[in-house]
Amino acid sequence: MKFPAHLQNLWHGKRFNSFNGVLRDDFAARVYKIGLRLDFTCPNRDGKVAVGGCIYCNNASHTPANYQPRLSVTQQLQQGAAAIHRRHQAERFIAYFQSYSNTYDDVARLETLYREALAFPGVVGLAIATRPDCVADEVLDLLAQLARETYLWLELGLESMRDRTLKWINRGHDLAQYVDAVERAQRRGLRICTHLILGFPGESRDAMLETAEFFNRLGIAGVKLHNLHVLKNTVLEKYYLAGAVPLMSQAQYAQLVVDFLERLNPAIVMHRLSAEAHRAITVAPPWSVDKRGMHNAIARALIERDAWQGRLYTKPGIRHSLPVMSSEGAVT
Repeated sequence: MKFPAHLQNLWHGKRFNSFNGVLRDDFAARVYKIGLRLDFTCPNRDGKVAVGGCIYCNNASHTPANYQPRLSVTQQLQQGAAAIHRRHQAERFIAYFQSYSNTYDDVARLETLYREALAFPGVVGLAIATRPDCVADEVLDLLAQLARETYLWLELGLESMRDRTLKWINRGHDLAQYVDAVERAQRRGLRICTHLILGFPGESRDAMLETAEFFNRLGIAGVKLHNLHVLKNTVLEKYYLAGAVPLMSQAQYAQLVVDFLERLNPAIVMHRLSAEAHRAITVAPPWSVDKRGMHNAIARALIERDAWQGRLYTKPGIRHSLPVMSSEGAVT
């Protein structure tokens, strides 16, 4: 069986359902994200559920290069839009509330910030990154209202579907809280993109691939993949330097992504295939700072195996809110 021609046309020649392609189809133009930082915090930083944050987290990795403290939403959008226009001549943008947990505040203030972004010329939608334990019903009600007015993605960080991994990384929530957040958001018609990190110590290849099937059953609309990478000034850096955190090679990660894509529902939108961080704060692996090289490696692996997103996908049967986990973390 060869890569179907209708998918080649639908996905603009790629072998997966890319977010860029979806945006191009939806808006008949190139649409670029502008990352925003509003200095929110997280409940596993401020002591509500934990302190210190996730062991891999250094928010400099997703802070805009030209970020300055106390810049307003409008000022950050002005800077971002000017830079993107100079480089790409683009005039349509998604305001991406990116750093920390961007629903972790008073609902009235959140609405003010989101609507300020929507009022900026050229902004056609919102992407709001947060955690499963930071989406109270009143927040979801606000997002549902905004989603009726604009193009909106709710990005939920899961990172791993194994509770023992979530505990090890000091995530501060479990899988059940993620499922609950997804189901409450889906009842309101929200598009959900889930963040997933591949390569945590103790997680087998099969266990990681089971997550694709779990997403299929849960009806997730989008996925953002990250390879485990080590940043400076994190707890994970200490573990890595002590030899406790093995990392995949570029070739190993490319093959794992292909395996994951093959099992994933082809309707799910792939927002990202690998991690991306500034070279200056990246400890390892060295290939993770080469985004183009990583994407080329994944593209080659897909072609060499004549693989594509959904090649091994089978429509799920009865949907279960939670998977049944074996002692090794795989779904049974």
